[in-house]
Amino acid sequence: MPHEILLPLLFGAAFVAGLIDSIAGGGGLITVPVLLGIGLPPQIALGTNKLQASFGSGSAMLHFVRAGTVKMSDCWSGILWTAIGAALGVWAVQLLDASLLKLIIPWLLAAIAIYTLFSPRLGAEDSHARLKAGTFYLLFGLSIGFYDGFFGPGTGSFWTMALMMLLGYSMMRATATTKVMNFTSNFVALIFFLSVGQVRFVEGLIMGAGQFLGARVGSKLVITRGTAFIRPVFITMVLALVGRLIYLNFK
Repeated sequence: MPHEILLPLLFGAAFVAGLIDSIAGGGGLITVPVLLGIGLPPQIALGTNKLQASFGSGSAMLHFVRAGTVKMSDCWSGILWTAIGAALGVWAVQLLDASLLKLIIPWLLAAIAIYTLFSPRLGAEDSHARLKAGTFYLLFGLSIGFYDGFFGPGTGSFWTMALMMLLGYSMMRATATTKVMNFTSNFVALIFFLSVGQVRFVEGLIMGAGQFLGARVGSKLVITRGTAFIRPVFITMVLALVGRLIYLNFK
C-alpha cells in the first residue's frame, strides 16, 4: 500500500483507538489487527503497538492529572508495583506458553461485563474501600502489570473493575487511574521491545500522534459526561474484546 494512503489510515485508526481506549479500554482491538494487516510480523506489530499505545495512555493520563481527576501522589505505589509486574511479565512471556491465559481471559472479561451490567450503581460515586491502597497496589500492580506484560488484552477493564470494587473508586476516577497504570506497563514493555529491535518507528510515531489526539478527546468526554457516558462504552468494549478473543481461540 502506498505511503500516502497507508500513513493517513494508520493515523485515523489510532485516533479512533485512542478515543475509545481513554474512555473504556480496548483500543488494541483496533490497532493490533491494523498493524498485522499491513504485513508486520507479530512481534514487531506488538512492539510497534506498545509505542503508539504509550502516546495514547500518556495523553489521557496527562489530561486526567491536569483536570484533577487523578492525583499522582496517590499512584506512586501502583506505578512501582505495576512497573515491576510488567517487567516480570515481559520476561516470562519469553519462557512460558500463553495458551492457558488465552482460554481463561475471555470468561473473566465476560464476568466483568455481566457484573457491571447488572450492578447499575457500581462506580456511580466513590464508596468505602475494602483494601488499603498499599496492599491493593502490591497485589494488583504486580498481577495486572504482569498480565499486561505477558498477554495484555483487557488490562484496562481489569484495572477499572478492581479499583471500583476494592478501593471504592467511582468509574470516572477508576478510568483516570487506570490510564496511569496503563501508561506504566506500556512504557515498560516498550523498553523491552526497543531493546530487541522489534519496533517500527515511522508507523509507531504516526499512530502515536493519532493516539495522542484521540485520547485527548476521549478523556475530555470522560470528564464532562461522567459515569453515565463511560458505563455503556465500557460494557460494549469488554463484550467486543470477549467476542474477539473467543473468535481467535476457537476459529
